[in-house]
Amino acid sequence: MRRALKGAAALGLIAAAGAWWLSAPAPLVADFASGHQPDLARGAQVFVASGCASCHAAPEAAEADKLLLSGGHAFVSDFGTFYAPNISPASTGIGDWTLTEFARAVTRGVSPTGQHYYPAFPYAAYQHMTEPDVADLFAYIQTLPVSDAANRPHDVAFPFNVRRALGLWKTLFVKDDFILTKAATPEIERGRYLVEGLAHCGECHTPRNALGGLERGAWLSGAPNPSGKGRIPDITPAALQWSQSDLVYYFESGLTPDYDSVGGAMTAVIDNLAQLPESDRAAIAAYLSALPTVP
Repeated sequence: MRRALKGAAALGLIAAAGAWWLSAPAPLVADFASGHQPDLARGAQVFVASGCASCHAAPEAAEADKLLLSGGHAFVSDFGTFYAPNISPASTGIGDWTLTEFARAVTRGVSPTGQHYYPAFPYAAYQHMTEPDVADLFAYIQTLPVSDAANRPHDVAFPFNVRRALGLWKTLFVKDDFILTKAATPEIERGRYLVEGLAHCGECHTPRNALGGLERGAWLSGAPNPSGKGRIPDITPAALQWSQSDLVYYFESGLTPDYDSVGGAMTAVIDNLAQLPESDRAAIAAYLSALPTVP
């Protein structure tokens, strides 16, 4: 019996050590975007495509106020309520961060203090961002207005408030490969970068499992609305019977082929897409049309 207990204790220690190793936050990337000269105009486009203001501006912000990234939006989930933080270039935001700290936060979901971020922050998609795009985005945000708003703590109960456990969640569900493994044309490749990366469309349009991981086999096939009202639609070719030109026009105007208009959270998405070059809207349409049918 004593030998069995010792064996069980040893296995427990090994399992604990393995879990601790697997849950470790990703390190800083040395020489991130080394030699790159920031392009503020490009950073502004990345900012729009990534929907930064949609989450980090004040909930009722409009027009120029959308560039004041004071945070405050509440995101209700089965795991608790998450509040978007201040990411303005202030000491209460990201004003004291370095580029490498920003890059680790955006693409790896790890704070400057080494804590895992909750996946309400779509770093699982942003991990696809190129180093120049991250650097340009960081430079652009540094030019925006400053807010001294304090960050509101998330309302998350045990065991979901154990941040270290998020490292295991990332190991299970954050994959660095693209869903559409082969992009037949440069246009589809650009659309893949926008949809699966910057615009993080899968975060809303893809169903999740009981632990909150995306069901990659049902990519963009629709999901329950976190608000509890209705359902976020399937936008795969099997369900979305729109032509590519219809899609491009919708992304610019918010009007559907049957003369309906966009509503809900998609309104902010259309506001962002309308600011992108038409070639980017066409690339998104080409990508959506190239997706395989989801059963």
